[in-house]
Order: sequence, then structure tokens, then C-alpha cells
Amino acid sequence: MIISLRWLFATRWLHLVPLIAASYWVEAQAADKGDSYQNPIIQGNLADPTVIRHQSVYYLYATGGVDEDNGYRVYTSRNLVDWEAGPVVFRPGIPHIWAPDVWCDPNSGKFYLYYTANQAVGVAEAEGPLGPFTIRKKLCDSSIDAHLFRDDDGKLYLYFVQLPGFRITVQPMATPTEKSGESKVLIKPESDWEKLSGHVTEGPWMIKRAGRYYLIYSGSGADTPNYAVGYATADNPDGPFTRAPHNPIIQRSEGLYGPGHGCAVRDDAGNWWHIYHQKESDRVEWKRFICLDRLWFDQAGRLYGAASRGKPRSAPATLSNTESRRQK
Repeated sequence: MIISLRWLFATRWLHLVPLIAASYWVEAQAADKGDSYQNPIIQGNLADPTVIRHQSVYYLYATGGVDEDNGYRVYTSRNLVDWEAGPVVFRPGIPHIWAPDVWCDPNSGKFYLYYTANQAVGVAEAEGPLGPFTIRKKLCDSSIDAHLFRDDDGKLYLYFVQLPGFRITVQPMATPTEKSGESKVLIKPESDWEKLSGHVTEGPWMIKRAGRYYLIYSGSGADTPNYAVGYATADNPDGPFTRAPHNPIIQRSEGLYGPGHGCAVRDDAGNWWHIYHQKESDRVEWKRFICLDRLWFDQAGRLYGAASRGKPRSAPATLSNTESRRQK
């Protein structure tokens, strides 16, 4: 694809220059280095992935893979690309187990699973990332898509989505299992892209960078090809949040449908990666798979992302491939 830089500079789409440049750079690097991958990274009907890293191993949990959506299985990797299916870590005996989030308490060393079960958010606990997780308590009714964030000062915040209305909400937490104070609605469907196929804002994930809070979320109907990703920023973890003017930062393109609802992790070089799902087709249905693509910031602190399918991309940096490049 050839794009005129004169056209870009002459229009309001100037902010796309770093996105396009990075896309070309990623493809060129993949071809040159040989350390490449292509999406999907995990086949099968999986969605809403969350990833943590513990003792040099990445652990991925997702919706699906256990009698359809009746529990969670764990997948492990050392490079974010090659994943091995592990044991079932959570099967509560009720249906519609969605959108997991797992967090390790640096103080106790325990692992906490924030789960959605039949449109209610709860928390479960385990001694390790391989589970099994045991239910501790229900936290929120009529809610989905919980994500726990620990700030630099040690304070905890649970982000989740209230139903009806798909309102992204924050709940301060006294401990991983106990609330503190009142919850607060941060984002609800307002922008055009969030209402393209259903009025939806969901799948919150928090990044903190240079003192700013980046709330990444998905919008529009998750069973449609118009599902997409945007973000909003704030000076505090409980807002107020301002949407990025260049939203959505990740969206459908030719042969690529419904990218969204993921998490952000860093590789051994400190690069940010987005692990998320895409839809198999443009039909309105729930067949999805897990993908991996870069996230990056420009000099002004604006966040950008990309989605790819079936094309070689430069793989995440690991200690092994970084050392290999140094020896060349």
C-alpha cells in the first residue's frame, strides 16, 4: 500500500503517521530478523484473554475452552508466541464464565482470580498461577469484565462493567477481596464507534505510564465485526477520564474482524504488547481466537495499536532472542 506523505500532512490525519510508520517497521523487522510470528497465536474459540508473568513464565486465561464457557483453562508460554494448554483452573459449576483477570499479590504471594459468572463479578484465590482457584466471595451483581489494578502507592482499584448500560466503573479496594468506599462510573457508550453495533463500552484494562493513567477498553457489540479498541486518559486512577481523539486505535480492516477485549503486557525489552481476540468472520456470532500485536506511544504520550492476521510480525523480545542478536 502506497500512501502520500504530502496528503497526510495536508489533512487532519497527521496523527496516523507514527501508526503507519510503525506498521512498516514491524513488517520489515520481522522479515530481516527471522524472529517472527503470525496471528492467531492460539486457535480455538477463545476470547477476552488476560496474561500475567510469574517467574519468567507467562500465564494466559481466557473465556472458553472448558465445555464452551463453563470455566477457565490456563495456557503457558515463555515468549508470548508459543502457548501450551494447561489444566482447568476454575470450574464453579454454573454457566457463562467469562472474562477472567488474574493478579498476584506481591505481599502475600497469593493469586486472585476476578471472574464473571452469569453476569456477576466475584473473586477466587489460589496458591499459584496453575490453580485451582477457590471462590472467596461475590463482589458485584449485574456486572462483567473485572480487572484489578495496583497503583505505585500500593492502592488497589477494581475496574468492571455495570449492566445494563455497559458502564465502565471503578471500585477502590481495601484488600484484594474487600471493597473500600463507593464505586464510580468512568465511561459509558457515547462516541459513535462505541455505538456502531450496539451501545457498548467494556473490557477495561489499565496502564500507568509517566504518571498518566491509560484506560484501554473495547466498544460496540462483541459479536459483531465492528468491535474495536480505544482508550481514555486521566491524572488519577478514578478519573475523570478523557477519551483519545484518535479513537478507535484498533479496529476492523480488510479480512480482519472485531479486534478487542484484551490485556497489555511487556516483553524483556520493555515493549508493550496487546493480547486480545479477533472474530473468525464478519458474521454476527461468537467464534473468536487469540492474537498478539504491538502497542506503542508517540513522543506526546499518545497510545497506538495495530491488529494483524496471517502476516509475519516481529516477535516479542525475550532474553534468549535478545542474547542471540547480540552474538550475531
